[in-house]
Amino acid sequence: MRDITTATDKPGTADKPDSLSRQIYARLREDIIRGKYPEGSRLAEQPIAEDLEVSRVPLREAVPLLEMDGFVRTFPRRGAVVFQWNKKAVDDLFDLRLTIEVGAARYAARQVAEGKSIVQLNDALAHSQRVVLHQDSYEIAQSSTWYHEAIVDTAGNELMSQLMRTISGRMMWLFFLTSQLDVEDAFEDHVTLRDAIASGNERVAESIAYAHIERDRVPSFIALRERGEF
Repeated sequence: MRDITTATDKPGTADKPDSLSRQIYARLREDIIRGKYPEGSRLAEQPIAEDLEVSRVPLREAVPLLEMDGFVRTFPRRGAVVFQWNKKAVDDLFDLRLTIEVGAARYAARQVAEGKSIVQLNDALAHSQRVVLHQDSYEIAQSSTWYHEAIVDTAGNELMSQLMRTISGRMMWLFFLTSQLDVEDAFEDHVTLRDAIASGNERVAESIAYAHIERDRVPSFIALRERGEF
C-alpha cells in the first residue's frame, strides 16, 4: 500500500495515528476538493482502490464518512457520486454558518470576558498568515476553516462544536472553489473578529461575525458562476 496520508498540521492539536479508512477519507476529500473527482462523477471503487493500493473494505468504510460530511451521495446501483453544488446548497451553508458562528462569536467573547484564553484563535491566525505566503488555495481554504472552528471551540459549547464539524468540510470546499476572492481582506476580517472576541464585548463580536460571513455570500455566487458551477 502506498502512503496515502495527508498533511494535517492543525494548530493546537497533537499528532495521532488515523485508521486506514480515515486516511482514505482524508485523501479522497482532498481529491474531491481539488477537483480530481469532478462534481457529479461516480467514485468507482476498483480504480480508486488500485490508485491508493488498498483493498475495497477500508475504501467502503470511508464512503459513509464522505457522505456524512456532504462530499458524496450514495445511490442504489450507482454507488457514491460526488456532490454537486447549486445555489440552494450555497445559501443553505451560509444560513447555517450564520446560525452557528454568530452565536459562537458571542459566546466566545463571553468566555473571554470570564477569563478564557484566546490562544487557539491566535494560533489559527498565525497559521493562516504563514500559509498565505505559500499561495496554495487548498492550504488557504484549510487554514480559514480551522480559524472558524477555533472560534466555535472558544465558545466552549460542545454541541455547537460538533455541529460545526459536520459543515466544516463543505466550508473548506466552498472556500477553495471561491479562492479568487481577496485573501488579504479575509485575513484582516479574521484579525478584526479576533480582536472583537478578545475585547469580551458580546454584541460587537456577534455583529462583526455576521458582517464577515454575510459579506462573502454574493461574491461567492459570482465566483462560482465564473467557474461555471451553475
